[in-house]
Amino acid sequence: MTVFGWVQAGVGQYARKDTASKGPRAIGLLQLSANGKATLLPISIMVNGKFYDAAAYKAAPVPMALESGTVYEALRTGKSLGLFTVTSALTGNGRWLGAGTWLAAGATPPSTAHKAETSPRLEEEEGPPVLRKGSPKPPEDKPESKPSSPATASEPTPTPAKPAASPTSVTAPTATPEPTAPEDADRPELRRGAPPKTASTSKKVAAVPSGDKNAKAAAAPPAKRPTAPAPAVPDLQLVPAISDSGGPEPRSYSYDMKPEEEQAFRKKMLALAAGEIRKKAEETHIVSTGSASNRKRANTGKLLGPNFQDVQLHVLDVGGNNEPVLVLTAKAGLPQTGQANSPEYYITLVTRSDLYGELRKLFSAVTDQGHLDVTPRMELIDAVDADGDSRGELLFREISDAGSAYVIYRVGADQLWALYEGTPSR
Repeated sequence: MTVFGWVQAGVGQYARKDTASKGPRAIGLLQLSANGKATLLPISIMVNGKFYDAAAYKAAPVPMALESGTVYEALRTGKSLGLFTVTSALTGNGRWLGAGTWLAAGATPPSTAHKAETSPRLEEEEGPPVLRKGSPKPPEDKPESKPSSPATASEPTPTPAKPAASPTSVTAPTATPEPTAPEDADRPELRRGAPPKTASTSKKVAAVPSGDKNAKAAAAPPAKRPTAPAPAVPDLQLVPAISDSGGPEPRSYSYDMKPEEEQAFRKKMLALAAGEIRKKAEETHIVSTGSASNRKRANTGKLLGPNFQDVQLHVLDVGGNNEPVLVLTAKAGLPQTGQANSPEYYITLVTRSDLYGELRKLFSAVTDQGHLDVTPRMELIDAVDADGDSRGELLFREISDAGSAYVIYRVGADQLWALYEGTPSR
């Protein structure tokens, strides 16, 4: 098993920015389907503190992030969901995609070891393996008939072609269509080979993740089928995944809070979001008309409040200091007096809460379908430790007129800082 290494901080020392991994550290997006199959979309790769496009970095001819045998750990808000082992790389429509095997956390890896025989092999049995059809009862009823085993072994000899089927189950999943480039002595490598206790994950497709098994079990009664599996069946589950043989141990970025505290956060975030949407409306659909009456209407409060839909509030502890970072995404309509049609707005708002519960705005993106060329729509994927310093960054999917791309932001004290910005593609 080939691995690359980096010097870790001492045991028990808190991972800070100056002890961050120098890489290579690859970030991918695991796409989990309802039937348990998984593929990996490469996003970024960090080498010596710099970020590169993982789909293009050292693509000779396959990107380094998708080399066969590379292991990724899927993490949802910092908690491990399982391991994905790349077996081959596929390309199409200008995008790379990794195919491989998925082993959910807690699942037992499929065993490929040979089982011990219940009885010793006789010298006469040495030779090519023979598939035996239904062992007869006489050996059980007559233990003394063991010397006749050579004769019984000769009975299945008319089927010598059967043994050829047994090796195929080992060699089939290891096919890789891409040619292998000459080995570069200075080429860094990601986490390679199966980790301990999951050595067989690179040979066979693992079982369906435990979450999907529970969903299927809950969906067993026909009456409950529309309720439990409905959110997961239509769309893929998108889970960040990391490959780094020497990175820090993952930690949770969830923020524990009481229901009343969550409701208070939600109320404050919606109030801030309403103000951001009003501001955007004044800048685009009202002020852009050049009408003095429209400007007066905005200033006199004739604009009605936004009607929010698909509100999602994520409260994260990305710094490990119990200081919550709030991310709100939503769609909203803003009815306007004198206009028949109101555009549908998309808002992404990021704030930080201080000790007194006051929110400080770090980032705001408000757009609509007619202005995606100016302001892209932002969808939060999750918090992920992109640079290996144990602190969480925010992974977004950015949707614009040019297509979709993925961006990674570091959470600062007063704003978000872009660590990586992908190239949009269709």
